[in-house]
Amino acid sequence: MAAAKKTKKPVKLPKGYVPSEDEKFMNAKQQEYFRRKLQAWKDDVIEQTKETVAFLQQENVSYPDPADTAAANADRQLELRTRDRLRKLLNQIEKALRRLEDGTYGYCQETGDPIRIKRLDVRPTAKLSLEAQEMHEKGERVRAG
Repeated sequence: MAAAKKTKKPVKLPKGYVPSEDEKFMNAKQQEYFRRKLQAWKDDVIEQTKETVAFLQQENVSYPDPADTAAANADRQLELRTRDRLRKLLNQIEKALRRLEDGTYGYCQETGDPIRIKRLDVRPTAKLSLEAQEMHEKGERVRAG
């Protein structure tokens, strides 16, 4: 018989709660805090994506003046790039939410060490500790140079 999936009790966050380094890392309150933060960000990105799609659908790129057509096409390209960035960001947010579910959120994917709470608060999709990120970027510069 398959094991029933455990449903987690909802965690109540105190008003104005902000995680701190003084607490046990990734305790229930911190997990709930980041879950809410990521979900709100996801909802915002979805809304922005809807606005971009609506703009692209209503935009007519054929004008009598070639300069107007060129400007409209440039705007359309900008919107398409924005939509692509939003799609990638949404993917990162969804991956972070999955890491929260599987218990790996907040831990560096290279070292396994906890990622600082301040870094996660600023960049909730972070997968690497600051030190690992810096090493990763140095490696990219060396390969690119």
